[in-house]
Amino acid sequence: MSKRKQHSPEFKAKVALAALKGEQTVAELASRFGVHPTMIHSWKRALLEGASGVFERGGAKKPEIDEERVKELHAKIGELAVANDFLSRKLKPWTGK
Repeated sequence: MSKRKQHSPEFKAKVALAALKGEQTVAELASRFGVHPTMIHSWKRALLEGASGVFERGGAKKPEIDEERVKELHAKIGELAVANDFLSRKLKPWTGK
């Protein structure tokens, strides 16, 4: 049994743009690019739905990293690791491991 083919975002955009141009039918595009017509329709729909995001002010925003929160979380991870280690050593006589 063959594994599903993973297409790159660039390839999907290329096929969807070709479908939007309307110079060829979806069946012709499917034959040309070697994909199922249903995939072309879904990529075209996704391109149309996501196109408005290209023109949003500020472009793609990266999530802000709160350094103070990261330090707090690292400290908590350390505390939990120490507690876990302590408990695992104390429970060995009862578990027999």
